[in-house]
Amino acid sequence: MKELTWEQQKRYQRNILLPGVGIEGQKKLLRGGVLVVGAGGLGSPVAYYLAAAGVGRLGLVDADVVDLSNLQRQILHRTGDIGRPKVESARDKLVALNPDVQVEVFPERLSAASAVSLIERYDIVVDCTDNFATRFLLNETCLRLGKPFIYGGVLAFAGQVMTVMPGAGPCLRCIFPHEPDPHVPGCAELGVLGAVPGVIGTIQATEAIKYLLGLGDLLVGRLLTYDALSMTFYEVSIDRDSGCPACS
Repeated sequence: MKELTWEQQKRYQRNILLPGVGIEGQKKLLRGGVLVVGAGGLGSPVAYYLAAAGVGRLGLVDADVVDLSNLQRQILHRTGDIGRPKVESARDKLVALNPDVQVEVFPERLSAASAVSLIERYDIVVDCTDNFATRFLLNETCLRLGKPFIYGGVLAFAGQVMTVMPGAGPCLRCIFPHEPDPHVPGCAELGVLGAVPGVIGTIQATEAIKYLLGLGDLLVGRLLTYDALSMTFYEVSIDRDSGCPACS
């Protein structure tokens, strides 16, 4: 990769100052590609922070359009975006924030037919979805392709995050071997405090950036849970399940 321009050195100065990052680390980020599946409550902070950090290529997958009820938490979107495809609304904000970033949009639902062709184009995948069918599809496709996968989930006043590294620790189905009953209430029925996906999405973005830089310890085999009411984080160690239907 060619040398950073003066503008890039200025834009990413606070990254470059960090031990272990520097100019070469910033180049790694600019060469990196992250697929963000979901452009809503979690996808908004994930995509914003990845774009701000200078991750060079972002893929956004979401079939929905912006609704008034989204705006309480989905900070990529504005009142004037109501009715627009979420991926197009998101792309506009991300490119306006950082023109260095190439934003590729896929206004579709991730499916078994499209998952491989989308995921294999990127270095790492961030799960910003709201249903286990899609999460299991992401988990199993990433395992097959050897791609890291960052799970995130929120409900009401709580959230959780874990990073799946194929071959190096447990996968999502080691924790959830079966898809939960589809009739179990979710955010649409029970609600979610708007700032909670902001916290969880920011952690997911941090994990993705650390992976691209090769820095620090990832949440592999560690389910990090956040409780906003008590303002506490706690960590649960997860072992790989020898009988897991996905990774055993």
